[in-house]
Amino acid sequence: MTATAIRVLLVDDDPLVRSGLRVMLDGHALPGDGTGPVRRIQVVGDAGDGDEVPAAVAAGRPHVVLMDLRMRRVDGVAATREVTSRPDAPTVVVLTTFDADEHVVRALRAGASGFLLKDAAPEGIVEAVRAAADGDAVLSPAITRRLIGIVRGDGAGPVDRRRAARARLDRLADRERDVAEAVARGGSNADIAAELHMSVATVKSYVSRLLRELGLDNRVQIALLVRDATD
Repeated sequence: MTATAIRVLLVDDDPLVRSGLRVMLDGHALPGDGTGPVRRIQVVGDAGDGDEVPAAVAAGRPHVVLMDLRMRRVDGVAATREVTSRPDAPTVVVLTTFDADEHVVRALRAGASGFLLKDAAPEGIVEAVRAAADGDAVLSPAITRRLIGIVRGDGAGPVDRRRAARARLDRLADRERDVAEAVARGGSNADIAAELHMSVATVKSYVSRLLRELGLDNRVQIALLVRDATD
């Protein structure tokens, strides 16, 4: 059985954090089902500030970028926005201590697909990398609810927000709505496939279609929209 790599770029202004993540992740073998190729994580580079990220992405062609938020010259939000605007952009997962909630929300709006706590257990970090590479959510339902509370602190009032969200979801076909609601519950692609009796490939296709039809960037934004519509 051949091996295939999930390429990861590490972005953090603390060299000790980058070193620790590299030791933890580089070469780590991911458990499989015994039928496909063995997958390993390959750290293809690192960057100490946001202005180094575009060149590092071009050089390493990562599937996943673990992105710090607070950096001296260019912060993680700006770097995320630049990276995710590219064709064939990697998945960006924010690295955070969660002491600056609004920064996390800004990063999600800039195109990040989730976030990872810096004090997470090693197995949690490995699983987050796998999930991001597979297009799954990197937010637990509990954390999603916490972020929803922050997002709702600004902008339109609850009635207007609910009405606008429902109008957008009403344009979806029934099966698309089913997938959107399953995403909002925090289900992975495999979970949704089992629940809705689909293949994982079909779920991925539906998620891609939802993002395109709703004008959204990632699964977290799907979850926020569904919860806005149902509250």
